[in-house]
Amino acid sequence: MLDYDDELLLTLQTTFGYPAFRPLQREIIAASLAGQDTFALLPTGGGKSLCFQLPALVRPGLTVVVSPLIALMKDQVDQLQAAGVAATFLNSSLGEAEARSRLAGLHRHEWRLLYVAPERLLLDGWAENLRAWNVAALAVDEAHCVSEWGHDFRPEYRQLTKIRDLLPEVPVMALTATATERVRADIITHLRLREPAIFVASFNRPNLTYRVLAKDEPLKQILEFVNKRADESGIVYCATRATTERVAESLAKRGLPARPYPPGFLSFCRWR
Repeated sequence: MLDYDDELLLTLQTTFGYPAFRPLQREIIAASLAGQDTFALLPTGGGKSLCFQLPALVRPGLTVVVSPLIALMKDQVDQLQAAGVAATFLNSSLGEAEARSRLAGLHRHEWRLLYVAPERLLLDGWAENLRAWNVAALAVDEAHCVSEWGHDFRPEYRQLTKIRDLLPEVPVMALTATATERVRADIITHLRLREPAIFVASFNRPNLTYRVLAKDEPLKQILEFVNKRADESGIVYCATRATTERVAESLAKRGLPARPYPPGFLSFCRWR
């Protein structure tokens, strides 16, 4: 892995607290550090984020992470900052003064990772910023958003090819936990990945069990399920935001610490 091998393992252990790499992480990181475009399809919980976070700490320059959701940006940046990593985000949740402060820090090269939505990358003036910030890598998280065949198509993701034209030598890493072969091909085509190293992990999860039950008085069914697991926590997915809030309220009224999370973001509530 070039000259990075010892440094990567040390950083993995001391900064992130993991004793060893998960399957394919080492290979994905090696390809990216060698300057190669990469495509990684790893299951949820498979350690996708580490594949761009870890190399960002050993290569010089700024790693720009394209992320579609404000809550995900904040969650990852909070975790990185808690580990002592110089990471930040720019999105509409910030006030004007805070956004200016973070931009100034980027011009002073204070940050190693920048999380940003695709829409912001394409704003007027950002081309000059990206050239000035010594961008060393571009990571496209939730890359299935680029495909019309994906479950969460975001047309703004298609415009990321402009960044490829702007920074042609910068390696691009596309990551997702959900992509059919058709979506994979779409991602590689629309992000213009050049002879990418492709990594596809096994999705066999022997610890998971799937059951389908007929819907009959769903709130009663949920309560019976939850009450049998009083010492556990879990997630209840709902079809709409309104249903999410209603289910969470119903569970809370019955003494369960359930909340819709985050408000107005995803349609699920959680207890515990």
